[in-house]
Amino acid sequence: MTTNRRTFAIISHPDAGKTTLTEKLLLQGGAIHLAGEVKARGQARRARSDWMKIEQQRGISVTSSVMTFEKDGIIFNLLDTPGHEDFSEDTYRTLTAVDSAIMVIDAAKGIEPQTLKLFEVCRLRSVPIITFVNKVDREGRECFEILDEVADKLALDVCPMSWPVGMGGEFEGIYEFASGRLTQPSGGSKEYEGKHSLHDGLDAESLTAHLSERGLAKFRENAELAQMGYAEFDLEAYRNGDLTPVYFGSALKEFGIEEMIGAIAAIAPPPRPQPSDQGEILPGAKDVTGFIFKVQANMDPMHRDRIAFMRLCSGTFKRGMKLIPSGHGKPVAIHSPILFFAQDREIADSAEPGDIIGIPNHGTLRVGDTLSEKNQLRFTGLPNFAPEILRRVVLKDPTKTKQLRKALDDLSEEGVIQVFYPEIGAQWIVGVVGQLQLDVLISRLEAEYKVEAVLEPSPYDTARWLIGGDDKIRAFMDINSALMAKDRDGVPVFLAKSAWDVGYQQEKHPDLKFSATKER
Repeated sequence: MTTNRRTFAIISHPDAGKTTLTEKLLLQGGAIHLAGEVKARGQARRARSDWMKIEQQRGISVTSSVMTFEKDGIIFNLLDTPGHEDFSEDTYRTLTAVDSAIMVIDAAKGIEPQTLKLFEVCRLRSVPIITFVNKVDREGRECFEILDEVADKLALDVCPMSWPVGMGGEFEGIYEFASGRLTQPSGGSKEYEGKHSLHDGLDAESLTAHLSERGLAKFRENAELAQMGYAEFDLEAYRNGDLTPVYFGSALKEFGIEEMIGAIAAIAPPPRPQPSDQGEILPGAKDVTGFIFKVQANMDPMHRDRIAFMRLCSGTFKRGMKLIPSGHGKPVAIHSPILFFAQDREIADSAEPGDIIGIPNHGTLRVGDTLSEKNQLRFTGLPNFAPEILRRVVLKDPTKTKQLRKALDDLSEEGVIQVFYPEIGAQWIVGVVGQLQLDVLISRLEAEYKVEAVLEPSPYDTARWLIGGDDKIRAFMDINSALMAKDRDGVPVFLAKSAWDVGYQQEKHPDLKFSATKER
C-alpha cells in the first residue's frame, strides 16, 4: 500500500536547525526515546545520523542518511541531506529520491544562499515544499518580512498555517489556524512539554485565559492580517510546487513539531511517478523498479561493507528477489536488503514504492543504476556535475598505489569525488564540487584505507565531457592529447585550464559539445 508512505528530505542552510528538527521529528515519531541521540552535544554524544569521523570532528553532516519510522499508520522515510554548501552534488542526488521536502529557515536570518541553491534543485523536479520558520523563541525578524522574502525570492505563493504569539523574550506560544490549537511553554523553561488548549478561532474569548493582554492584542492583529494577506491553502498548488505552507516553531524547544508531522502525513504526497526513458513510471505498476541514488562504503568500519541506497519506484519488493542492474545487465539476487535508522539497520522482508532499502554489494551497483525485473527502462535525472576544483593525488608511500586506486574507485562510486585518468602522465586527478570534499577525501583515505596522500595543485581549472561523433572526438583528442583524460567509465574528458579555454574550444569545434554535466 503506497498511499501510507511519505518519503521526504529536510533542506536548509548550515546552522538553521536541520539536525535538531530531524531529532525532534524522530523523537515525536517514536523512533528514538532520548533527545540528544541524534544531535551531538559536547564530545560525549554524537549525531545518530552523523557517523563519519570528519562529521563528528566538525559537527556537520557530509553524507546523506536514511531514517525510517512509523506513526499513526504512516511510514515516514526521512532522508537527511548534507547542509554544507560544498555538498550540493550528493544533496542533489538525494533530492531525486524524495517526494517532498521541508525547508528550514532561521527566523533571524531568513533565506540564506544555501537554502536558495537547494530550493532551485527542488524546483527542477517540482518537489513540493513545506516551510518551517525555526527559532521563533529567540529574537528574529518580523514574520511578515520572512513570508514576503519567501514569496519574492522563491517566486512561491505562501500560506501561513500557524502563527507565533510574540517572539524572543515575548514568546508565549504557537497558534495553529486550522485546528485552533495553542501550544505554550511550561513554567519558566520556555520549552513545550505538552501544554496546549483548543480555541474556536482568533476571536475566541477562551484565549484571554491563556495569553497576556498585550500579547493577545498584537497576536490577533497580526494573525488576521496574515490570513487576509496571503494565499489560502490549495493542495494541488502545493503538490505542484507552486505554493508553500508555512509553519512557525522552535525545533530545540519542540514547538511546531507535532504540527510538522501532522502536515507531512496529511498533505505531503505519497510516492510520485518517476521519470524514465520510457516515460513516467507509476508507483502502481506491477514490475519492481528502483534506482540507486547513493552508495556508501565502510558504514561499519569493522566490515568493509558497501551499501547501495535504492529508492523503490514501483512494484512490491520481496527479499531474495532477482533484479537486473542497468550497469551490467546480469541479474542479482538481493538476499539481505536493509531498512535504516541512520547507522542502525534491520533486514527488510518486503518494501513498497517510496521506501528506501540498502543493498549490500561489492562494487556491482553504482549511483544512477536502474534496478528492474526486466531491464527494459532507465530512470533519468541523476547527473554528474563538472568539478569546480581539480587536484593531483600524491602518495606519501609509493608502494600503496594499488590501495589508492581501490580507494579512489570506491569514493568516486559514492560520488564523493570524481577521478580522471590523464592520457599523458601517471598522476591521477581528482575533481570535486566543493573544498570540503577534499578534506573528506584525505580523512577517509587515512581512516578507512590506511593510505596517506597529499593533494597538489593541478594545472587545470575545470573538466568537460565530450559529446559528439566518434570521429570528431578522436580528431579532437589527437590534437589535444595533453589536455585529455578519461573518467572511471572511460568517457573522454577535456581538462580545461580556464573557462575561457572551454569557450575557445567550443567555438573552434562547433560539432562537439563540451558538457558540464554527464547523465548517469
